[in-house]
Amino acid sequence: MTDLRITEAFLYMDYLCFRALCCKGPPPARPEYDLVCIGLTGSGKTSLLSKLCSESPDNVVSTTGFSIKAVPFQNAILNVKELGGADNIRKYWSRYYQGSQGVIFVLDSASSEDDLETARNELHSALQHPQLCTLPFLILANHQDKPAARSVQECCKFKTLAWLIHCTMSLDVKEKLNTEQVIALFYALRPTLNEVPDLPFLEML
Repeated sequence: MTDLRITEAFLYMDYLCFRALCCKGPPPARPEYDLVCIGLTGSGKTSLLSKLCSESPDNVVSTTGFSIKAVPFQNAILNVKELGGADNIRKYWSRYYQGSQGVIFVLDSASSEDDLETARNELHSALQHPQLCTLPFLILANHQDKPAARSVQECCKFKTLAWLIHCTMSLDVKEKLNTEQVIALFYALRPTLNEVPDLPFLEML
């Protein structure tokens, strides 16, 4: 091969490399979804979302009003609106439901019978709310590491309106493989967000 041919071959390879590096264009944007995260105070909502966002557990402070975290995944970004679970906050939950595409409900499996009954009532109210009843639900049974924790099966018996749930999953968010399990559940939830019907939201009084 002549020197000219060799030079042409190298120039062509340089051109191909240039096209691959400079003309490929930016990667496609990840779709974003808006979710609402609810549950009683102390159920672990803030800790769960902070873990998914790789935040330091030392900076976790219980949410008193509401906060929004962008939870990044490989194939999507979930903008999760966490609502405080105190008695004086829960009555305002419905004001923040509009625009949600999915619901995360965190349940304290080690709570008292009274608190668990309250959580059950709040869950039922959310399941029947006109702005949430068509959405996929992700239900997490938290605090399984505590002595008083109920099993997933014991927690499930409180979901007497389970037939309303589009996507129900439970897990112990304190297990050794917790992070991987939580991520797997969110990955399973993500495709169902595309199946939500495009329904008009109702004006709340």
